[in-house]
Amino acid sequence: MKILVTGAAGFIGMYVAKRLLEEGHFVVGIDNLNDYYDPQLKNDRLLQLRELGNFEFHKMDLTERDRLRQLFLDKEITHVINLAAQAGVRYSLKNPHAYIDSNLVGFTNLLESCRELNVKHLIYASSSSVYGANRKMPFATSDEVNHPVSLYAATKKANELLAHSYSHLYHIPTTGLRFFTVYGPWGRPDMAYFSFTKNIVEGQTIKVFNHGEMMRDFTYIDDIVDGVVALLEQPPQADPNWDFEHPMASSSYAPYKIYNIGNNQPVKLMDFIETLEKHLGIEAKKEFLPMQPGDVQATYADIDDLQQATGFTPSTSIDEGLKKFVDWFKTYYNVEAGVLIQK
Repeated sequence: MKILVTGAAGFIGMYVAKRLLEEGHFVVGIDNLNDYYDPQLKNDRLLQLRELGNFEFHKMDLTERDRLRQLFLDKEITHVINLAAQAGVRYSLKNPHAYIDSNLVGFTNLLESCRELNVKHLIYASSSSVYGANRKMPFATSDEVNHPVSLYAATKKANELLAHSYSHLYHIPTTGLRFFTVYGPWGRPDMAYFSFTKNIVEGQTIKVFNHGEMMRDFTYIDDIVDGVVALLEQPPQADPNWDFEHPMASSSYAPYKIYNIGNNQPVKLMDFIETLEKHLGIEAKKEFLPMQPGDVQATYADIDDLQQATGFTPSTSIDEGLKKFVDWFKTYYNVEAGVLIQK
């Protein structure tokens, strides 16, 4: 396999590429290295990959249609894992055009390149945010997802629809993965657990939204990677039992599939914060605030279909996962005696 990993300098992208390289695959990584958060962190992630060999990186944006097409041709890409996107729910309220450019225009360019080279499998990142205003728990891929509460969520739902159209028209096997609050070492600084940690270490107040009445299906990065890599060589097949009068939301008569990928064990936000405080050895100063626009009160993944397909079984507890994150954070940012020394 010649595997293209987009967003290779990102959090999930780095870990997925690393696992593939360790398994002996040739990986081409692309990333635009934008400044949505600290580019130094992205460059340091890339160093982890370059040390492994069989890795080739190209600084590129998915909106660069001609360059992307040429890369597919030159490298004879056979499989694609698309983890590039403009991330962040709240940022989409401030800069909507970044989401249109990356998550819609860029994704369409990627689909076109997959079509031209007859790529054997496209796996792409969707999001738990597509469940939007849904209240039924746990969220299941059989549920309708027609009421997004943020532009970010709307672009991820659009990705699923675009992928289906290409699976239908060109028989490209596509698998969408709805990620549920991924965390761990080398994570994204805009994520709550990361900013909480930084603020706690610096003695700053952390903002706890919805007065702490939140639940999240926090999923450790190693568990996520297990699921992604297990699916790579299992491209979806057309469902022979497809019922056009009673269609399933997560499969199709085309080679198309949607999975949730989460921990299947939602955690109360305040329990999460207490665990973080324990591993930092510092009690957080907290400011309790109302719910933010575009946010949801709870996420909870039904992962039965992914377990049946791959045996996916998350095994990392919140206690274990946060300890690993805190240990990494202290090392990476040179935290000494509770003092953050910026890199």
